Amino acid sequence: MKQKKILLLGSGELGKEFTIAAKRLGQYVIACDHYAEAPAMQVADECEVFSMLDGDALMKAVHRHQPDIIVPEIEAIRTERLYDCEKEGIQVVPSAHAVNFTMNRKAIRDLAAKELGIKTARYFYASTFEEMKEAATQIGLPCVIKPLMSSSGKGQSIVKEEKDLKQAWDYACEGSRGDIMEVIVEEFIHFDSEITLLTVTQKNGPTLFCAPIGHVQKNGDYQESFQPAIVSPEHLAEAQAIADKVTRALTGAGLWGVEFFLSHTQGVYFSELSPRPHDTGMVTLSNTQNLNEFELHARAVLGLPIPSITLEKAGASAVILSDKKSNIPPAYEGIEEALALPCTDIRIFGKYTSRIRRRMGVVLASAPIGSDINELRSKCKLQASKVKVIN
Repeated sequence: MKQKKILLLGSGELGKEFTIAAKRLGQYVIACDHYAEAPAMQVADECEVFSMLDGDALMKAVHRHQPDIIVPEIEAIRTERLYDCEKEGIQVVPSAHAVNFTMNRKAIRDLAAKELGIKTARYFYASTFEEMKEAATQIGLPCVIKPLMSSSGKGQSIVKEEKDLKQAWDYACEGSRGDIMEVIVEEFIHFDSEITLLTVTQKNGPTLFCAPIGHVQKNGDYQESFQPAIVSPEHLAEAQAIADKVTRALTGAGLWGVEFFLSHTQGVYFSELSPRPHDTGMVTLSNTQNLNEFELHARAVLGLPIPSITLEKAGASAVILSDKKSNIPPAYEGIEEALALPCTDIRIFGKYTSRIRRRMGVVLASAPIGSDINELRSKCKLQASKVKVIN
């Protein structure tokens, strides 16, 4: 296979693991982000620093490097310019159409609910505080407030009392990525569990699904994940059908993180979709599968065969969060303790600055299939709590 030149748009921890997977397949990666020394830049062949919300700067980087493939990793991209890249013969992952829809909650939610008829929480949009207040009245409390464009739960909150609406509006505006100052107001679903269904679409093969991943979020941000999640056969089949329907409509090849709420009484609700490896899918780095999510993404992007995805182990992940702000490269304590138990591992992401509650790494744990997943989760969280940022 001829070496491909990949322009990676966004160089965080997910981009870093994708770069490692692509490099192992002999590819050439240019990692881009708005700041220097981002995690993926530390393992890439070249790097570029510019704002990807600057469409002209984005296209200059494209024309300078002449990539074969563009792989977006973040939301804050002038995504409409990617249509121009496709017209120039560059492969956009999964496709320019998919990226434009999924990087904006408004587009993907309307596609799912209105065009495809998929069950979602009731929702309204608001571009002012007064519109948001009216939407919350119609939805009823509690409700969920989210920016239309954000990542890792930034700007997301659950509002239980009317007095908290203004704070939620301000937080959503602060957490918005890009230049869209609009929010989505969602019905709060009283779910029993939430899962990520990693879905792989291929250029020349069937759509494949990983074993479901359970996850726990706080303020919309992932705190822990585990695989396999316990899901009834009926709910799993419904989730797979929805994931297949949405990804087919969006088109393209790659790995997608499709999120669902599961309710014993109300069934399966489509929540969100990411056209790239998912943070909750970092649990696959504990070798729960024959191929982790980044290896699957790399193979799908390059059109390489994926004969099957098999569950090999039970696994859990728990995040390492910073409790301080610093502009110097952080040091860590507790890594020895975190690795002291059998079948545990750690990934420090290599972020050169820290801030309160910034995700700095992840602890991984694994066990044979059939092991008590709750015991494994507890073990993983305990080991993660031992790792501290110390400067």
